[in-house]
Amino acid sequence: MPGLPFEPSSGHELLSGLVERVTFHSPETGFAVLKVRVGGRGEPVVVVGTIAAVSVGEQVQASGAWVQDRTHGRQFKATYLHVAPPTSPEGIERFLGSGFIRGVGPHFARRLVAAFGVEVFDVFERQPDRLRDVEGIGPTRATRMVESWRAQRAVRDIMLFLHAHGVGTSRAHRIYKTYGADAIGIVRANPWRLARDIRGIGFPTADQLAQRLGVDPQSPARHRAGVAHLLEQAQGEGHCGLPESQVREGGAALLQADPEAIVEAIEREVEDGAIVRDRLDGEPCLFLSAMYSAERDIARRVRALTLGALPWPAFDTGRAIAWVEEKLAIALAPSQVEALEAALGTKVLVLTGGPGVGKTTLLRAVLRILGAKRVKALLAAPTGRAARRLAEATGLEARTIHRLLEVDPRTGGFRRTETHPLDADLVVIDEASMVDVPLMHALVRAVPARAALLLVGDVDQLPSVGPGQVLADLIASGAVATVRLTEVFRQAEASRIVVSAHRVNQGLMPEVRGTRPDGDFHFVECADPDEAARRVVQIVAERIPARFGLDAVRDVQVLCPMHRGTLGARALNEALQRRLNPRPPARLERFGVVFGEGDKVMQIENDYDKDVYNGDVGVIARVDEAMGVVTVDFDGRQVAYDADDLDTLVLAYATTIHKAQGSEYPAVVVPLTTQHFPMLQRNLVYTAMTRGRRLVVIVGQLKALAMAVRGTSAPRRWTRLKEWLAGGSGDQRIG
Repeated sequence: MPGLPFEPSSGHELLSGLVERVTFHSPETGFAVLKVRVGGRGEPVVVVGTIAAVSVGEQVQASGAWVQDRTHGRQFKATYLHVAPPTSPEGIERFLGSGFIRGVGPHFARRLVAAFGVEVFDVFERQPDRLRDVEGIGPTRATRMVESWRAQRAVRDIMLFLHAHGVGTSRAHRIYKTYGADAIGIVRANPWRLARDIRGIGFPTADQLAQRLGVDPQSPARHRAGVAHLLEQAQGEGHCGLPESQVREGGAALLQADPEAIVEAIEREVEDGAIVRDRLDGEPCLFLSAMYSAERDIARRVRALTLGALPWPAFDTGRAIAWVEEKLAIALAPSQVEALEAALGTKVLVLTGGPGVGKTTLLRAVLRILGAKRVKALLAAPTGRAARRLAEATGLEARTIHRLLEVDPRTGGFRRTETHPLDADLVVIDEASMVDVPLMHALVRAVPARAALLLVGDVDQLPSVGPGQVLADLIASGAVATVRLTEVFRQAEASRIVVSAHRVNQGLMPEVRGTRPDGDFHFVECADPDEAARRVVQIVAERIPARFGLDAVRDVQVLCPMHRGTLGARALNEALQRRLNPRPPARLERFGVVFGEGDKVMQIENDYDKDVYNGDVGVIARVDEAMGVVTVDFDGRQVAYDADDLDTLVLAYATTIHKAQGSEYPAVVVPLTTQHFPMLQRNLVYTAMTRGRRLVVIVGQLKALAMAVRGTSAPRRWTRLKEWLAGGSGDQRIG
């Protein structure tokens, strides 16, 4: 076959034709199922194989053999696939109309080919101003077309480069966005940068690429990158640092290197200031310098705040409490009165306790009294849902912490800092157990020296997803005044959710037998994970809507202990999508996921430009298949996503319990079997149960529930904040 860019293997056939349809293409593995018209006549044939990138209208050349698949019939199984831009007018029109270039659908594809014929690609490349000669293409559309053409060409080059070196291509667009046109040169120069800079590409992938590029596996640069990777990986697991012995052993195993080489790499990183060595409980530990400095600075600033004077004048708290009871039509219990007095007389206070103990009532009372004293309060929470709940509970404005601190979309940093602090006498943070070290550091930098700080949260819930355990360390240090409410009040006692959650938190099994059909807590026993998965879908789609009148998509949330497995968030999302949204009016497939109108989705990283943040949940309002745009409704706010941005969205019919922190839902369904053994911890189940307002249903095995209840909380997190707070940080000045 003339011009074939490869030598076919012995005994293999050759095939060439036009791609009519991309039935399936995995951007991660490159596996593709294509319908190819061979010779311009007859029915298209099915070709399967691996290729970095492919689009409708391209010319495919393949080496392989015909096979008879039991399910799918006769197909050509390619051991090698190569695509080239189309050369015929028909192929070019199909290629342009496939959505490869934003703004060019079938309509404009026909017009472009009619105007320029087979020279259309040259027009895009060298004479883009001529695009405006085509009827209907104005300056804005022409600019968008050219920008999309150039971006897609660059992305495709990156995808082919990565694929040629054994790397999955699902993150090629992100690499291009991060590094621009110089992406390939940067990757060649230092492939380990990918692990640091690109979400979804870990050190092992970057290391594999480095080796394929010929970098010496015993390079000191590789050893240092591996050490940094271990500490970054530890932060992803909630640690701020790690024992040095773990880093040495982990580095030697990860890099297959001599232990002495790892020791040398650690020393070089310490000398350069990238890593800090300190001791925790007498054990040498290593910290990435930014995280170490953040914990130390949190301690310094919090202790400085505690030493300051109250920002409001002294007043008769007894009279104030009597006044607020009358205004709010409440009768505070003795424990609440003590807590209220502490809140009114303390500069920095932690208020903690489980569900039904009156934290919200107490907070309303504090804010009502101080509001009458003209105290300016700012309220915030880590997530949008938590901020809305806080606003509803108090009747005051509440924002996410990111919005409170005025995030800068260009840098990801915050405009509110020690040089431009918040204008407040009191800063209130709800759901404080979710706040990790980096966010707490940003917050305390922005709290003015005059202000008081009130942190409200349930310390028995899961700690933050990010590094640290800020709320627990503040309480354990003894350096910050803490009020722990434990009395469950009569109204809350009527809720089986509240009673059951407190039993779990105390290490006791909840009552699972004889619950009323209209009760708010249920346990549905299943023999195995497969049965549990079927029951979860049935309960969400049928039983809850029928019995409780709740919407299966907007009101019911499935909370999973983990991502993977039969009962993981990934598998249950696919099953629930098939059941709840089987035939959306419009859909777009990207990064191996189908996004259809009506699907429930979650943002999985902070996007400061779009003003959406990790954990925000919305519903897809529109899908523009021609333009490749998905519009998501986040509680009334419409946010548009280009196809290239969709890897920041995941389906959210089911999500992990960790991701649900700070959120409440009308109903939650929690699958729980021994399949989840690694995650069966008391605070995991407790956190899941406290996410449901009207209904909690646990589906699974009693044995698994018992294992979780008996189990301890999560493993130790290596953090330094408690010691910094307890021991003092030396410098008590802010600024």
